[in-house]
Amino acid sequence: MKIYVLCFLFLCAAVSAFAQTPSPTPLLYSEKMLKELKQLQQAALNSDYAYKQTAYLCNNIGPRLTGSLQAERAVQYVAEEMRKLGLEVKLQKLDVPHWVRGAETGELVEFVGMAEGTTQKIVLTALGGSVATDERGLVAEIIVVESFEELNRLGREKVEGKIVLFNVKFDKTLADLNQAGAAYGQIAQYRGGGAIAAGRLGAVGVLVRSAGGSQNRIAHTGAMRYDEKVTKIPAAAVPFEDAETIAYLAKIGKVKLKLVLTPKTLPNTTSYNVIADLKGSEKPDEIVVVSGHLDSWDLGTGALDDAVGVAVAMQVPFLIKQLKIKPKRTIRVVAFMNEENGFVGATTYANEADIKNHFAAIEADLGASHPLGFIFAGKLEALPFLQPLADILRSQSSGQIDFQSSASSDISTLTAKGVPSFGPWFDTRTYFNYHHTEADTFDKVNPKELQENGGLMGVLGFGLANLEQPLPR
Repeated sequence: MKIYVLCFLFLCAAVSAFAQTPSPTPLLYSEKMLKELKQLQQAALNSDYAYKQTAYLCNNIGPRLTGSLQAERAVQYVAEEMRKLGLEVKLQKLDVPHWVRGAETGELVEFVGMAEGTTQKIVLTALGGSVATDERGLVAEIIVVESFEELNRLGREKVEGKIVLFNVKFDKTLADLNQAGAAYGQIAQYRGGGAIAAGRLGAVGVLVRSAGGSQNRIAHTGAMRYDEKVTKIPAAAVPFEDAETIAYLAKIGKVKLKLVLTPKTLPNTTSYNVIADLKGSEKPDEIVVVSGHLDSWDLGTGALDDAVGVAVAMQVPFLIKQLKIKPKRTIRVVAFMNEENGFVGATTYANEADIKNHFAAIEADLGASHPLGFIFAGKLEALPFLQPLADILRSQSSGQIDFQSSASSDISTLTAKGVPSFGPWFDTRTYFNYHHTEADTFDKVNPKELQENGGLMGVLGFGLANLEQPLPR
C-alpha cells in the first residue's frame, strides 16, 4: 500500500478535477511536440553519451571530494563539455569546506580469548568532518549500544572515557521491498549525530555501523556533525562484519580498541556550481533545471553518487542539439558542488536564483538503476499536466508517478521555495550496497539502465520546457 496507493488516488482525484474544470487552453502538448519527445526518448535509449561522460568523470578524473584538485578539474571539464555544445556557461562561485582524509586504522588490543602478543585488525573509515585522534592513536574500551535511548540510559558514569559503537542494523527486508531509502534514513541519524550524543556523555570516540547493505567488509563514510557546546570526538564507520565481531566480543567481556585517525579540516576554499543554459526559443527567461551533483566522497570514484546524475543531465542538451529540436523554455544544466559535506552549492543556487522564473527542477541523485517512473514534489493539481509524459515513458516501463514532499537532495532548496520538482523514481534495492564506499566505481553502472535514466531525464526536461501551460504552483 503506502505511498503508491495514495499517489494513485491523488492522481485520480486530480485528473477528475482537471476534467471538470476545462482550461481556456486545454492543449498540453502539440502532436508535433509529442512526436519530438518520443524521438528524444529513443535517441537516449540508443545513446552512449552519458555512459562515456560517467566513465570520464570516474576513471579519468576520479573521486571528487569538495575542495580537492579532482573536484576542481571536474568543474572545468563539465564547463568545457557544455561550451562545446554551444551552451551559455557560468561558474557560480562558492565558499566551501575543505576536509581531507588522513591515515585510518583500527585494531582490537584487548578482548576475551585473544592470543598473547597479537591484535586483531578492524576495517574502518573516518566520517566526513571528523576530528583526528592523537598521532599515536587512541586506546579505549568499547561499549556497544543500539540506540540513542540505550546510550542515555547508561549515563555518563558508564560512557565517560569509552569509545561508543552504535550498532544499528540496516533493514535489509525494507531494502528488498524497494524501500532502501527509508532503511538508510533510519540509521543515518546515528552517523550524523552519534558523535554529539556520545561526546555529551564524556565518550572519547565514536564508531557507527555502516549505513548500507553490503556484506563485503567495506566501510561506508558520510557527513557527520558536531555541536560547539560538546567536546568534539573522532568518529569512524565500521562495516557489517566488524560491527558484528565487536558486538559479539563485548557481550562476553571487555574489548579495547586502538583507533588512529588523522584527517584535517583546512580553511574553506573556493569552488563552483556549473550552470549551462540552452536558451529557450520562445520563453528564454523561464528555466527548467536538469541536474546532478558533481562532488563525491573520496573512497570510491563517485559513479552512482553522482557522476551518473551529472552525465544524464549533460546528455539532455546534447541530444536536443543532435536532433535539431528546440525547447521553448531555457533548459539549464546544473552540476551542483558540495552536496556531500556541506550543501553549499544547493543553498547558494537557491538563494541567488530568480525563483519566479524557475518553471521546474529535475535532479538524479540515487544511482542509475531502472527508473520505475518519476517522483513529483509540487501541487497535486499539476499531476494531469504530467500524464502525457508518463504515457510516453511507459514504453520503457518508467511511467509511474510517485507524489512526495521532496524529489531530490540539491533541488530540495528550490522545492521549498515552491518550484515544481522532479527526480527519477529508482529501484534502490542494491544502491546502498555501494553508496559512500570504495565500491562506488564505474563498473557498477549498467549501460542499459543508464540509457533508461537518460530517456526519463530527456522526456521530463524537454517536455516541461515545452508545456503549453504553466504548471500549478
